[in-house]
Amino acid sequence: MLKPNAFVVLLMMVLSFGCKKKEWDAFYGRPDDLAPPIYQVLEQRGNFTTLLQLIDKSGYKQTLNTGAGYWTFFAPNDAAFDAYFKSGKFSGVAAIDSSTARAMVQYMLIYNKFSSSRLDDYQASENNTGWTENEAFRRRTAYYTGFYHDESTQGPIVAIADNRNNISTSLTGNYVPSDYNNKYITYFKDNYFSNATLTAADYNYFYPKSNYTGFNVLGASVVTPDIDAENGMIHEIDQVIDPLPSIDEYLKTNPNYSSFWKILNRLNTNNTVQYIYNEEATQRYQILSKSSDKVYVKAYSALLSYSPNNENFLKEGDNDGQKDCWTMFAPTNSAVDNYVQHTLLRYYPSLDSVPLEIITDFLNAHMFPTVVWPSKFSMTVNSFSEPARFDPISDVVDRKVLSNGFFYGTNKVEQADIFSTVFSEAYLNPKYTFMTRLFESSGLSLLIGKSNIPVNILLIPDAVFAQAGFTYNASSEEFKYNGSTNGVPDRLERIIRTCVFFGNYKNEMDDLSGSGIVKSGDADNEGEYIKFNNNEIWTSGLEDAGIAAHVDSSKTATNGKVYYVDQVLSYSDNGVGYQLSNLAPDESSSFYYFWQLLKNASSVFNVSTNSIIGNTGFSTLFVPTNEAIRSAVMDGYLPGDKLTGEPKFNSTNVNDMELVRKFLQYHILASHTAVVDGNTDPAKYDTDLKDDLGTTYQIKVQNDKDAMTLTDDYNRTAHVIVAQSNHLASRCVIHLIDNYLKYN
Repeated sequence: MLKPNAFVVLLMMVLSFGCKKKEWDAFYGRPDDLAPPIYQVLEQRGNFTTLLQLIDKSGYKQTLNTGAGYWTFFAPNDAAFDAYFKSGKFSGVAAIDSSTARAMVQYMLIYNKFSSSRLDDYQASENNTGWTENEAFRRRTAYYTGFYHDESTQGPIVAIADNRNNISTSLTGNYVPSDYNNKYITYFKDNYFSNATLTAADYNYFYPKSNYTGFNVLGASVVTPDIDAENGMIHEIDQVIDPLPSIDEYLKTNPNYSSFWKILNRLNTNNTVQYIYNEEATQRYQILSKSSDKVYVKAYSALLSYSPNNENFLKEGDNDGQKDCWTMFAPTNSAVDNYVQHTLLRYYPSLDSVPLEIITDFLNAHMFPTVVWPSKFSMTVNSFSEPARFDPISDVVDRKVLSNGFFYGTNKVEQADIFSTVFSEAYLNPKYTFMTRLFESSGLSLLIGKSNIPVNILLIPDAVFAQAGFTYNASSEEFKYNGSTNGVPDRLERIIRTCVFFGNYKNEMDDLSGSGIVKSGDADNEGEYIKFNNNEIWTSGLEDAGIAAHVDSSKTATNGKVYYVDQVLSYSDNGVGYQLSNLAPDESSSFYYFWQLLKNASSVFNVSTNSIIGNTGFSTLFVPTNEAIRSAVMDGYLPGDKLTGEPKFNSTNVNDMELVRKFLQYHILASHTAVVDGNTDPAKYDTDLKDDLGTTYQIKVQNDKDAMTLTDDYNRTAHVIVAQSNHLASRCVIHLIDNYLKYN
C-alpha cells in the first residue's frame, strides 16, 4: 500500500502524462477534418463495392487503407463493373485470379496525388524547372510486366523488356535493373487539347463509342473528379480499364502484323533485336521464382528510332513520358509482303541478304519517336524528317492507344523517300555501293533523297570504279585511287557532283537521245559541264581520253530519272593549254592564233602546268577566230603588222607583251562558266583583266537557247560560233567567237 506522499506523487505523474498526451495529440495527432484513406473513402461512397472486392483480391487493401504513400486512383464505379462483366471477359470478381486483379488495380493507380487541374501539367524534373502547364497527357502507373517467357534462337527463355533506348551503335542493351519499366496510362483533358490544338475528333478517332467530356481516361469518362483522400486523390470513372500492352506486346500478339513483326524481330543475319543475359535480373528472378533460369533483356538495335518495348520514353528527364510517347505505323501482312517482294528484294534473293541499314531504314520510316495525333499526320515527322504519308480514314485499319505509345495499323507502307527517290536506285542496289557511299559522304544523299527536290542522276557501277582504280577500305573508311589516299576525296567529290542535275539542268537531262551541254549541280552554283548526244556522254576527262560514256538504261523515280552509265565521269587532269593545243594543231585551225598568243604570254600562261596563271576555279575562254585576231592587230590591240594583220606571237617588247596580256585576260571570264543553253539571264561578268586600281573589266553575256552574244566596253558584239564551241577543259569551257572583244 502506497504511503500518502507516494500516492500524491503517482497521481501527479498520471495527471502530468495526461496533460502531455493531450498536447502531443493536439500537435501530432490526426486532424479531425482529414479525409480517410482511399480504401475507406471508396467504402463510404457506397458505389465502389465491386472495386473494393477487386482491391481485396489484388492484395492492395493494406496499401490503400493506410495513410502511407501518395496515389491517384482512376476508380471504376459499380455500374462500370456491371457493364464490364456483361461484356463477357469475366463473369465477376470471383472469375478474376489474384495476379490479374493486382494488374488491374495497379494500372488504375498512378504515382503521386494529382487533382484534375494538375494532371495536364508536365511535372518537369530537368534542371529543376518544376511544373509546365498544359503539356502532359500521360502518367506512370504502378503496373509493370516484369519477367515473361519468350523465344530466342536458342529456344525458350525468360526475358524482360529493355527499359531504355539503346544509346550505343551496337546491340549491348541499356537496361537499368532498378527501373521496373512501369507502364503509362493516357488521359485526355481540355486544357491539354487546347494547348496542342486538338479537338474531340482526335479522341473519338481512338474511342468512337465514347463521348469526349474534357476529362477522359482512355475510353472512360470521369464521372466525379477530385475525391480527396488521406493518401491520394480519386477520380471516379464509368468504365473498367484493363492494363494496356506496349507496342512490342501488341505487335507480337496480333497476327495481322506478323510480317512486320518478323522484320522488327530479326534474330539471324540482320539482327534488329537481341536477347542479352543480365546477371542482376537473373538473381532477382531466381529469388522470386525459386528456379535456376537465366534472364535475358530483350534489346532492340540502336539503329532503330526507339525500343518498342521501352515504357520510359526518352528518359532524358525522369518524367518526360508524361508529355510524349512513341508512335508506330505498322502495315498489315499483305502490304508488307508486297513491298518486301517488289522493293526491298528487288536486288536481293532474301531478307537475310539485305544489309541491316536497309532493314532498319524500312522500320524507322514507320517508327515516329514522338506522339502522332490523328489530326497531325502531315505535321509530325519521323527520324527522316518525313511526315506520316497516310490518309487517317482510308489508310488506317486499326488504331490503338497503348501503354508506351500510339499504334496505327495501315493497309500500305510508309512511302519513304529513301526507297522511292533517285537515291534509292543506288542505295538498294549492291552494284552501286561505292556511289551510295559517295552520295552520303558528300551530303548529296540529303538532297537527291528528297521526293520534293527534282533531280536527275547518273549512276556508275562499283565494277567500273574499281576498273578505273578507285577502291574503298571499309575498316578505315577511306577511299583510295590507285592505292593512294592523296587528293582522293577532292577527286571523288568532283566526280560525284558531275553526276547530279538540279533545276533547269535536270529538265535538260530528261531525254538524252538528243544532244546538248548541261551543267551539273544547280543554277545557283558552279559545276562541271557534260555533253551528251544520242545517249552518249562526255566530260572533260572523257574527251581527253577520246571515249564516251554510254547510257545503258534509265529508270524513273519519284523525284527524277536515273541513268545507268558505263564509265567514270572523270574530269581532265590537264591544264586548259592541253585542250587548246589539240584544237589548234596548225594554222588551218581557227583557234591557232589565240593559242600561239597564249602559250607565248609568260605573264598569263604557265607552260609547265599548261594553265592560265591565277585561274584555279571555274572559267570560260572566248577565243576569237584567226580573222578576228588579225582585226585586233590592225586596230592596235595586239602587236603585229597593222597592214596585213599578221600578229607577232613572241615579241619581247614590253609594250607588246602588255597588249597581249590585256587582250588575253579580257577574253577570259573569271569564276564563271557560260555555255549556249539559255539558262541564265543577260548579265555582266568579270573577266581576268583589271585596271591599275584593281577594278575588274566586264563583258555582257546574252545567253539564248541556241545562241550567245557578247558585248564589250565599246558596245561592240561578238557571237559564239556554236558548231565550234562547247569544248570541255578542267572547270573550263572553250568557245570560238566571230569577233574580238575590245576593252576600254
